[in-house]
Amino acid sequence: MAATVSSSALWRSLNQRDHLFLIAGPCVIESESLCLQIARRMKTVCARLGVTYIFKASFDKANRSSGASFRGPGIEEGLAVLARIRARVGVPVLTDVHSEEQAEIAAQTVDILQIPAFLCRQTDLIRTAVETGAIVNVKKGQFLAPLDMTQVVRKANEAAPKGKAKILVTERGTTFGYNNLVADMRSLPILSSLGVPVVFDATHSVQLPGAGGDSSGGQREFAPVLARCAIVAGADGLFVETHPNPDQALSDGPNMIPLADLPKHLAQWVALRRIVRK
Repeated sequence: MAATVSSSALWRSLNQRDHLFLIAGPCVIESESLCLQIARRMKTVCARLGVTYIFKASFDKANRSSGASFRGPGIEEGLAVLARIRARVGVPVLTDVHSEEQAEIAAQTVDILQIPAFLCRQTDLIRTAVETGAIVNVKKGQFLAPLDMTQVVRKANEAAPKGKAKILVTERGTTFGYNNLVADMRSLPILSSLGVPVVFDATHSVQLPGAGGDSSGGQREFAPVLARCAIVAGADGLFVETHPNPDQALSDGPNMIPLADLPKHLAQWVALRRIVRK
């Protein structure tokens, strides 16, 4: 078993803002072996570059374009996989939750609960997630302006025991219409003004929602470009979905960065961040 950082130490690290943190993994839990491969590779790369690493994978993708699409192994099996990743690799883990019940159950296993963008205004879900004591990452809805997240952060703080929730906010693009999103870099300093660590979701920001008919399309070649822009604009962390063979991934393959390419991109992002944070 590998040693895993405590939740309080992880939260302190995410708040230091003197180094980059990375949330990365496959879109959905396809298999335990795939998750182990990605987590081990990214832990090694991030350790070498001085990046705080959090492994992510979903046990259920509840908002797939088609009801026939692969959703994941479900909460029981999925959390068991995430628990083993956390123990064997020694990295913090993050997963999505879609209901108050899921938040309460998942918080017993993972370090960070993620509120999906479409659910970012669900008051009871946000409050329950915060009340578990886990760190909570809320993705900004594609339908919200950045300042609209003020109320989301306020809800979270109201639910925290001492009035200060352990919360991250993530920018993942704004709906432009006709199967497209726009990532507005002005959003990052605006979100930073809310007093919370800000994450940029580089891969979902190049998603083309529903463009594949029964699935979403994507332009993965632009994900590293937007990540560079986000670092310069002031992002504290990056969210990236990755896979050894994105074209064979069971979810979100068109916008995922190939695992073999991620180390070179990450090295560039770290170098950029050193420059802009001097």
